[in-house]
Amino acid sequence: MSKKIGDVILDLQNISLRFGGVKALTDISFDVRQHEIRAIIGPNGAGKSSMLNVINGVYHPQEGKIFWHGNERKRMEPHMAAQQNIARTFQNIALFKGMSVLDNIMTGRITKMKANFIEHALWFGRARKEELEHRKKVEEVIDFLEIQHIRKTPVGRLPYGLQKRVELGRALAAEPSMLLLDEPMAGMNVEEKQDMCRFILDVNDQFGTTIVLIEHE
Repeated sequence: MSKKIGDVILDLQNISLRFGGVKALTDISFDVRQHEIRAIIGPNGAGKSSMLNVINGVYHPQEGKIFWHGNERKRMEPHMAAQQNIARTFQNIALFKGMSVLDNIMTGRITKMKANFIEHALWFGRARKEELEHRKKVEEVIDFLEIQHIRKTPVGRLPYGLQKRVELGRALAAEPSMLLLDEPMAGMNVEEKQDMCRFILDVNDQFGTTIVLIEHE
């Protein structure tokens, strides 16, 4: 069932970002509504990725205000964005190439894990129960993205298009309320782009996830 577009959940007002004398963003304002797919489109060097980095706390703008669910957001760090259910994929694939598809997607569950280091190291009690629960969620993501046949394959052996799908899976494993996608279809052939478009639309439609994506097209 399609999700109805809701209230504004992210509001960026007069954002300006500079690196020394280089102006990456100048007086940019826009908002994003709940369950919306919002595209940021522009040529290389326009500051699109910089804007995503501002949203999830990698960069801190010199001017402007950011409101998240109506509250002004002060200085944000990436781990804080993850704790607030904002997930991210990157223009350049950032996966653990020697690890399997399943294990890469499993890393997306880190913010959901409550057991401490000792419990995980010894794998007993709460850690064991947690891992079983998280693996169940990861398997659901794998089924959703139709990558069951490569679940145990090291990511480094996969073609580019499938690696991009795995990166999407890792972000989805965090169960985000907002998903930031930095050129999710860059470098893909037509068939791979069609598949990725379908998955992005399904994420928005079935899960109600708000999506902000960067594209050239």
